[in-house]
Amino acid sequence: MTARPVKTRRRGESSPLATVLSHGALITASLVALLPVAYIAYISLGPDKMDYLHPGAILDKATFSNYAKVLFHTDFFTWFGNSVIVAGGTTVFGVLVSATTGYAVSRMRFAGHKQLMWTLLVTQMFPIAVLIVPMYTILSELKLLDGYLGLIMVYSGTTVPYCAWLLKGYFDTIPVEIDEAGRVDGLTPFGTFWRLIVPLARPGLAVAAFYSFLTAWAELAYASTFMLSSGKYTLAVGLQTFVSQYESQWNLMAATSVLIAVPAALVFYLVQRHLVSGLTAGAAKS
Repeated sequence: MTARPVKTRRRGESSPLATVLSHGALITASLVALLPVAYIAYISLGPDKMDYLHPGAILDKATFSNYAKVLFHTDFFTWFGNSVIVAGGTTVFGVLVSATTGYAVSRMRFAGHKQLMWTLLVTQMFPIAVLIVPMYTILSELKLLDGYLGLIMVYSGTTVPYCAWLLKGYFDTIPVEIDEAGRVDGLTPFGTFWRLIVPLARPGLAVAAFYSFLTAWAELAYASTFMLSSGKYTLAVGLQTFVSQYESQWNLMAATSVLIAVPAALVFYLVQRHLVSGLTAGAAKS
């Protein structure tokens, strides 16, 4: 009788038990992440504002009337337009500043380039509670309160430090020979950056744009403090109007939350193929 050959695992190949455990952990983590979102979407189908106290009864009377109320009987489209302006402006301005900053530090050795990056990192250490009062004073002195530009500048100041570090690490992975080839062809430094480097850095730029968009789209503290008139409310500020001292319309709040999440999910879908490479590239060099 011949002995059965022993199957050997190749290097890097996981055992069946390790595979089962890893997949089980990932499935569990996914369910934990999705459960709150699914619950909010479910609560949004209850027609009464107190249905969240009896979620089991929602199945028998589920309706989309809450969405109709939010869309046609509130200022939802005004809030949406304000959020698009602020988030879009933050994304464009923030990515432009962080990309040029990251590229300059990656390629140019000017005086204080290392100190610049560490200064950007230090700015991330201050909580919103500390920054909100001096920022309010600055915007008031500059006559930028209750305006889109002021809020865009505040959000850009929040996103640029992280995005500059992210893109600096990504630009480090792009060969310097490409810049040299651009100079040989007669391109200016900005021309080299715009025509040669930017197309190669699309994954990193996609991550920076996604981060900037989400930061501006979902932020509440700055928006509720700096936007004083109801006509300038963003979606996050408008959302809190459903809950007051005297009344809490949780059904409308849940429906609005779902509507707010749709554009963010759409942006994620558009950039998701770049996210992994953009987040991991340059991790060892940044």
